Amino acid sequence: MTDTTEQLKASGPKSPEYHFVREAFGGLREALFRDAFAYRLLPPRTAEGRLARLLPQRIRAFAVWTPHALVVCAALITLFIALQVGMGGGGLAQLLTGGIPAAAILMTLIRPVGAFWVSLATTPFTALLGNTWDGWPWTPPAFFAHIVVMVVVAARTGPRTALWMWLATAAYGLFTEFWLGSPGASDAPMMLFVSALALLVTTVVHVRREAQREVTVQRTVTAIERDKRTLLEERTNIARELHDVVAHHMSVVAIQAEAAPYRVENPPPELEQAFITIRENAVSALTELRRVLGVVRAEDYEAPDAPQPTLADLDRLLANVRDAGLTVDKVITGAVRELPQGVELSAYRIVQEALSNSLRHAPGAAARVEVGYVLGGLGLRIVNGPATGLVKPSPGAGHGITGMRERVTMLNGEMTAEPTADGGYEVTVFLPVPLADRMDPAGEDA
Repeated sequence: MTDTTEQLKASGPKSPEYHFVREAFGGLREALFRDAFAYRLLPPRTAEGRLARLLPQRIRAFAVWTPHALVVCAALITLFIALQVGMGGGGLAQLLTGGIPAAAILMTLIRPVGAFWVSLATTPFTALLGNTWDGWPWTPPAFFAHIVVMVVVAARTGPRTALWMWLATAAYGLFTEFWLGSPGASDAPMMLFVSALALLVTTVVHVRREAQREVTVQRTVTAIERDKRTLLEERTNIARELHDVVAHHMSVVAIQAEAAPYRVENPPPELEQAFITIRENAVSALTELRRVLGVVRAEDYEAPDAPQPTLADLDRLLANVRDAGLTVDKVITGAVRELPQGVELSAYRIVQEALSNSLRHAPGAAARVEVGYVLGGLGLRIVNGPATGLVKPSPGAGHGITGMRERVTMLNGEMTAEPTADGGYEVTVFLPVPLADRMDPAGEDA
């Protein structure tokens, strides 16, 4: 073992030529020899192809078998060539002269690489059976069949296999030309020229199809990743906004817990300690909440200078939208009352995003905002008419809908967003408000 290791070390590194030859023969073995006769059934085409969509609906289902039908037609053409040329003088020899190449063509449907070797190996036998030297080493049926076999195998496997098949065919043609001799005019140069053109076209089509498939896959992955990123961004924005709401409530709890003992004369020590504990827990929760905000906060995030908006600020929002060129009306139904701050903030943002979509996608249209205070919660309806101006492409189309759905889902609400019959767009939202959230501090209905 030691001697072998020392010999390997003494031999030194292999030359680049050695590695090139090794990789070349490795590619040859991988393309034409490894599992050459493995069973690989040609799958049917997809029914969603460009050509399939042009066919009538009744025969579209059969379009998936188009490649199989073309291979069978090529095999029949091979038999027809043998009959027309009169290879073998008739009888069994004539049938075998056309039948063997035709069988090699049909074999490409189940064992593609093996079909190439069968086509190449049976070439001298079909030449002897043909009993003619008008073309050597390929008879007319074998000539046509071998090109068809190489094209089908190249389409099924890839460019590397196509190159090695052409080189193997060239080696066979040179062998028969210079070592076996040619009793007649040789058709090897014509075979190499025609097969090179056919394989070149096949390779270009194969590479283009693979590139389109990779682009489609990449676009799909990119779209999925973009949707996930948009969803995370919307959730982060919602978390940052709700932080201000929750922080306000926690601060109120801490202040009230600190001031409560002073509202009672000579409170018992147990009550004072209870309020101290409440205040400490509220302050601790507020500190942890700020840490959570630091996790979801962007680098360029700045805390808002004003409190988060509510439905009381809706008129100011509509005024800004009107200044931007959108005609919008507001209708309020039901008894207006104060709702939980999270519900009011989400409702405000939903109206804001819906009107922003109307400005982007329906310029010149009129919009209508309906706010309904009902017993079970809050209803919103934002609808706009069809666009009357030039609609410019918006790369962020659909992101606003995602944000609205996230806010509605967070509050266990319901939402629909769909085009209207007149060409406009309508967003309908219902945000439930539990009974406890509609009670005032005195315990009465708000």
